[in-house]
This record gives sequence, C-alpha cells and structure tokens, in this order.
Amino acid sequence: MIFFAIGGERLNMKILADTHTHSLASGHAYSTIQENVRAAAEKGLKLIALTEHAPAMQNTTSHAYFANLHVIPDELFGVRVLKGVELNILDFEGSVDMDERILSGLDLSIASLHIPCIAPGSMEENTNACIRAMENPYVDILGHPGDPRYPLDYDEIFKAAKRTGTLLEINNASLVPGGFRSGSDENIEKLLHMAIAENVPIVVGSDAHFYTGIGDIYYVERLLEKIGFPEELVLNTDLEKLLYAIKRNKRQKK
Repeated sequence: MIFFAIGGERLNMKILADTHTHSLASGHAYSTIQENVRAAAEKGLKLIALTEHAPAMQNTTSHAYFANLHVIPDELFGVRVLKGVELNILDFEGSVDMDERILSGLDLSIASLHIPCIAPGSMEENTNACIRAMENPYVDILGHPGDPRYPLDYDEIFKAAKRTGTLLEINNASLVPGGFRSGSDENIEKLLHMAIAENVPIVVGSDAHFYTGIGDIYYVERLLEKIGFPEELVLNTDLEKLLYAIKRNKRQKK
C-alpha cells in the first residue's frame, strides 16, 4: 500500500503494479532488474513490468535482448514479472521499432513518442502517429500521451483508445515539476476527465529509471486526487482487471 502526505492529509491508493520501469539495459537508467524487482517487493507491489527502451533509442537494447527475455523468471521475490518493451513510434504512420515476431512473445508493449526517435510534427501528424500505433495489435499502452512537445487531438486519441482497446498511461515522470515534459498535467487532465465521463479505465506508471522510483506515483496521485478520479478506474489497483485489459490477454480469452 502506498501512502502520500499532501497538505497534511494522507492519501491512500493501493497500487499493486508498476507497468513502466527501466533498468541498466535502457542505457540511461541506473539499476539492475533485480534491484528494481526487489524494490517492488519491498514496497508491497505484486507485479512489475520490465519495459526497456526498444532499439531505435540511442545507446539502448537490441532485438536479441527482447527475444531472450524468457530466461527471466515469471516471479522474483514474490512479485510477478511481465516481460515487456517501450517501443518508439518512428514516423507519422505509427511504425514502431520491433517486428511482430518478437512482440508476440512479450507480455506487454508500450508505444511512445520520444524526441531522439521522431521530431514533433503538427497536431494532425502527431495524432495520426499515435492512432496508427494504437491500431497495432501488439501495442497495449500509449505511453506518456500528455507530453506537450507533441500536441495531440485528445478527443481523437481517446476515441482511438476505446476503439482499439489500447490503454492510456498516466506517467508519473511526466508530472515531475521542472521535468522535460513540463506542462503535461493540463493535457493529462483532459484525458482523465474523458475517462471519468465515459467510465474508461487508465493505467499509471512510474517510468522509473532508478530503483527508488519503482512504484512511485506521487505526482499522479496528487492529480487524481485533485480531480476526484475514481480509484476503481485505475487498473493498477486490481491485477485481474489489469491483466485482462492488456490486448493480447483479451485475444487469448476469446
């Protein structure tokens, strides 16, 4: 159970899973997988997703890295381990930097816009890039869609997420004051209000790049509290709902 004190009040949201984490393999993160999973266990998490940056990011992994993730146990220190990836959206047609042969063997895929991999375009171009990526059957989550460097049509993004079954991520690292995605909060609020209005669940992720950040959703929870977002729409509080909401798991149950 994760607690935060804000203005003297104690918030209480039982987060069981962190769906966005990075280890040394990502090239600009600083902890091992073992350190990250152990930190998850110590914080009471029941699930962690390993989502290293895919090969188009500078100084990061290779395709072989993801093809070999099966050697990692499905459980460590009492924590379920999902083997995943944070894909890079490469163009305005939504291409990503890993083929379906490897993606089909993973448990989870996030697709994100990153400056080193795609320069920001117009709102129409950025929106099309995300929507086309969400149409990929192996893209389960759209990563940090609040990034103000990539203007998006949030009405269209939300419609596409519902149509394709892609989860929208509320990313804690995007909300850190003074961070490189500063200004994300206003965009994220728009998505959260849409989710409330239509009773659509979201996922939250720490985007941790050091083990102390595993499970840390401090700034996300402050924003959720601010707008009165229902805890039952945060999939990270219910492992069964979270796992079912992942696209590939839905297909397997049909």
